Amino acid sequence: MKIIISGASGLIGKPLVKKLSLAGHEVVQLVRRTPNANESRWNPATGQIDASVIDGADAVIHLSGAGIGDRRWTTKYKQELVESRTKSTSLLASTIANCAKKPSVFLSGSAIGIYGPRGDEELTEQSSNGSSFLADICKQWEAAAKPAVGAGVRTVYLRTGIVLTPLGGALRKQLPLFKLGLGGKFGDGRAWQSWISLDDELAAIEHLLTAKVSGAVNLTAPNPVTNADFTTALARALKRLAILPIPKFGPKLLLGGELADALLFTGQRVMPAELLKSGFVFKHSTIEVALRALLNK
Repeated sequence: MKIIISGASGLIGKPLVKKLSLAGHEVVQLVRRTPNANESRWNPATGQIDASVIDGADAVIHLSGAGIGDRRWTTKYKQELVESRTKSTSLLASTIANCAKKPSVFLSGSAIGIYGPRGDEELTEQSSNGSSFLADICKQWEAAAKPAVGAGVRTVYLRTGIVLTPLGGALRKQLPLFKLGLGGKFGDGRAWQSWISLDDELAAIEHLLTAKVSGAVNLTAPNPVTNADFTTALARALKRLAILPIPKFGPKLLLGGELADALLFTGQRVMPAELLKSGFVFKHSTIEVALRALLNK
């Protein structure tokens, strides 16, 4: 397959390019700098894209967007979080829709934040959307892909959970403290964490290139855990203690109250119903198995 990928230098995109290339696919990366071989320049902010690269491709995988937890949520950065997703998605979707030979599938990034904070409620792709800043971002993000849907292209919204890898993301930030025995649960530890190992995230995306699935798909492992259970599992995997809870005021001072609440003290209990129904088999289905595999690499 000829596969176009945006966000190819990110935590998910970089290893995905390698995985798909090793599988024999022709991968073209969309980049904002001067392109090298197997790359094409684009600029979602200005609407710049080479449509001829998309025309005739078999698939488009869209993973770009400003990092949710990279900075404090100022008014300006909130706008960047929204526009980095909606403008890039709209540009790709409209370009796909106008192709003479359209890709057969558009895998467009999204996140489980679309469900909003829901306590202990078990959530599937059939659950209603929530009402929070992250939920609103995700709703606009998915809506921006509608031109591709309208053009008859199979479109999948990749509602990704917490991607676990020691190479980046939340786990990388937690490891130094836990290795020193200073890790602990956030607040009361009751917030749900719907996670997925990086290996399963990549495998699920590859699976969805050809699976007969469209619409929202939760990319999370089938066994979400509370933050307290995650903390216990991580400490056990590292053979360390984790007995001191982290009070809310520290992260709120560091990150700002809204961001800290969204990322650390609230969550979603999400199930990958559509992924399982499509026949996908998880390599790491429990947090204990995942952490042992990830930390022993």
